[in-house]
Amino acid sequence: MSTEVVHMRRGVALGLLIVALIVGAVVGTWAMHWAGHQVFGAPAVPVKVAGVVDPVRLGGFGNGFASVVDPALPAIVNISTTHVIKVQQNSPFDNPFFRQFFGNQFGQQQQEPETERETSLGSGVIINPDGYILTNNHVVAHGSDIEVDWNNKQFKGKVVGTDPPTDLAVVKIDATNLPTLTFGDSSKLHVGDVVFAIGDPFGIGETATMGIVSATQRSLGLEEEEQGRRDAYEDFIQTDAAINPGNSGGALIDLHGNLVGINTAIISNGGGMNGEGGNEGIGFAIPVNMARSVMEQIIEHGKVERGHIGIGLTDLQPDMAKQFGYNGSDFGALVDSVSAGSPAEKAGIKRGDIILGVNGESITGSGDLTARLATMPPGTTIHLKIFRDGKTFDVPVTLVPGSAYAGQNTQFGENNNNNNNNEGNGNSEGGAKAMQGVRVENLTPDIAQQLQLPMGTKGVVVDSVDQSSAAAAKGLQRGDVIIEVNRKPVSNMTDYRNALSGADDRPVLLLVIPQGSPTQTQYYLIEPNE
Repeated sequence: MSTEVVHMRRGVALGLLIVALIVGAVVGTWAMHWAGHQVFGAPAVPVKVAGVVDPVRLGGFGNGFASVVDPALPAIVNISTTHVIKVQQNSPFDNPFFRQFFGNQFGQQQQEPETERETSLGSGVIINPDGYILTNNHVVAHGSDIEVDWNNKQFKGKVVGTDPPTDLAVVKIDATNLPTLTFGDSSKLHVGDVVFAIGDPFGIGETATMGIVSATQRSLGLEEEEQGRRDAYEDFIQTDAAINPGNSGGALIDLHGNLVGINTAIISNGGGMNGEGGNEGIGFAIPVNMARSVMEQIIEHGKVERGHIGIGLTDLQPDMAKQFGYNGSDFGALVDSVSAGSPAEKAGIKRGDIILGVNGESITGSGDLTARLATMPPGTTIHLKIFRDGKTFDVPVTLVPGSAYAGQNTQFGENNNNNNNNEGNGNSEGGAKAMQGVRVENLTPDIAQQLQLPMGTKGVVVDSVDQSSAAAAKGLQRGDVIIEVNRKPVSNMTDYRNALSGADDRPVLLLVIPQGSPTQTQYYLIEPNE
């Protein structure tokens, strides 16, 4: 082969390479700036996600924010749900007052229950042109008939899937070429940022209100308080933008018009969390980063599968941190229990470890860490930043499916058999002011069996707690089993007294097996009442 041919082929190849680079750059630039957004999501259901955005100067808006709100309004829908309930109709002659005078002459035939239709209203956000809508679970949870109203058109809605712990749901309607909102990045929100709440309050049509971000990473205990749930994942954005009944499931957008949250709840003087009393300037939205992860799993699998690592967590308080030798300024979460056989145990995580971050990012507390893990599917490997005994190190842990480590529910029995070397069970705080009002006794085999504790559990059991005491304020209750005091193991009353000896007016750190959760442990830092 001649040298000229080699040079010519090299020249052609170089030319093709240059052309390819130019074409690639043009295509890449077009793709990155298509409508100013990137495309992301499952292949069958793509959604728009905002790229890097620059700060917005408020002075550039002139008379108002129509340029932000107007493009977002068409992507909001009204959702109405209807379900049939049976109501027992009682005859007035069934009343004992009437029977006293008229006897049974009218008969006591039980009337058949009548049916009534209950209707509720909410909002939703179109997140895909082919009719996928993101809303709240509580908007659609109890409805058998779902109607979606968009642009003065009515559509039959079908629930793709729901996720009660985050109060999210995805609904599908048979429509195409619908307007959508672009997903922003809720992790970039700061207190004071301007936001707009858009929804269909009271079913009167799309409405926008303006406010600011009042707080982030709020946890309210809504599911636990209202439904008795213990598996809620809450990381709310708090805003003073008016959120009224019917706004649930609507959009919280930023100054770019990007979706940053899903409106879900308000606090109101007249009606608690459901808003019967109207807006009081305290509203809450689910961060879009959490909503997006949940939404993608619902669309792909019809449900959300969460990964677990098998640990119990407590927020790290400054006085509690000192008990574990941590004097850093970072927030964190204290590991107060590690389940046997769990991924955490296999990774070497121990009770008393302090988790400071996950995947290179700091956390603000146990709720923050729990909320982040809630968005990660099983099989995900995370890296936890751990503090232990004065050292900080990285621990990789792989999440597994399901909550296989939940404790059992039991009730503490009334029969406290004290015939097994009980060394007195009165006020046994040994001079520790923090433990005044707490009565404990030895954990006997009979009591341990009543509490369904694992065989061989040692400690002292709380017999009573004065409700005005510092311990009661922290949550210590009858039936809790104290197994450590100030990080010293407690097997009996003697150990308990010795561990409290000299505590005087200093805080006391307890490690407790909570009543009703025999496989779990929890730290309590009891500080004396002033």
